[in-house]
Amino acid sequence: MKKILSIDPNNILALIARIALGIVIFPHGAKKLLGWFGGYGFEGTMGFLTGDAGLPYIIALLVILIEFFGALFLIAGFATRVAAFGVLVNFAGVVITTHLHSGFFMNWYSEPNKGEGLEYFILLFGLALIVLITGGGKASIDAAIAVIKKEG
Repeated sequence: MKKILSIDPNNILALIARIALGIVIFPHGAKKLLGWFGGYGFEGTMGFLTGDAGLPYIIALLVILIEFFGALFLIAGFATRVAAFGVLVNFAGVVITTHLHSGFFMNWYSEPNKGEGLEYFILLFGLALIVLITGGGKASIDAAIAVIKKEG
């Protein structure tokens, strides 16, 4: 437990990695929970995930919560390793169930019916692993908590 909370409060690279990861994940969660960015909102997303995608209700709920609140936690640097782990597991599930067969490239223009490949997810996993290893870093709530604990 102590390792989960320990961080270097001056690590700027951890800051960059967690902010980048949070910014990239946030629109996915906002689409699913709030209907922003052309999404279907909570009810529409739950209907799709539990109906068409066949996920159990609790897993569909976790997908929405991890993508929305996990992104906010990453941006703020709060419970950073837990959020990064949630994002990593969530998108591993996405890759295994949906994108593994699509090859490497995103295929948006060259082969639009082939599906999205793995290149985006490789970058996402790389950032998530960096954040999982380094923690929140500079300008994170985790760092502020660590300083308070150290002083108190």
